[in-house]
Amino acid sequence: MSIDLGGRLRFLRERHGLSQRELAKRAGVTNSTISLIESNQTNPSVGALKRILDGIPIGLAEFFALEPDRRQKVFYESRELVEIGKGNISYRQIGENLFGRALQILKERYEPGGDTGKVPLVHEGEEGGIVISGRIEVTVDDERRILGPGDAYYFESRRPHRFRCIGPNPCEVVSACTPPTF
Repeated sequence: MSIDLGGRLRFLRERHGLSQRELAKRAGVTNSTISLIESNQTNPSVGALKRILDGIPIGLAEFFALEPDRRQKVFYESRELVEIGKGNISYRQIGENLFGRALQILKERYEPGGDTGKVPLVHEGEEGGIVISGRIEVTVDDERRILGPGDAYYFESRRPHRFRCIGPNPCEVVSACTPPTF
């Protein structure tokens, strides 16, 4: 029997509104330790897992007794997409519960001037997207490109990156990220 330890930990951490950094601080481990466990790149010892779970807080028995939701939904109407963005950036996610899933798919909408911030995003995984409408400036490391309808991007998410809507019209992008990071 195989247990998705990383997905289970990520699900619980997010359910409790904790960032990887906050959980690491509470548990007395490094941020990268939480990241590696959540991406299933390392398995913690029982002692380390207990220390991490104490930071949530949840016991080992409850952690392993947690059952994934019933059969995952396959089809979603537009109104069922879950809004996880804020401000002038909308991220509408397919599926409310990503527990046990390896892929996150978003319909993104950036209002004119919408920007992910001057501090670049950095996280584990890979991401890609296709611009549906409008124009968006994508910066990855020191590479910068303005993309329009039909243009696309794909990169390792560990590379510092930023997204910014360019021009007077909103920009819409359909993107995917693995593992789920929001």
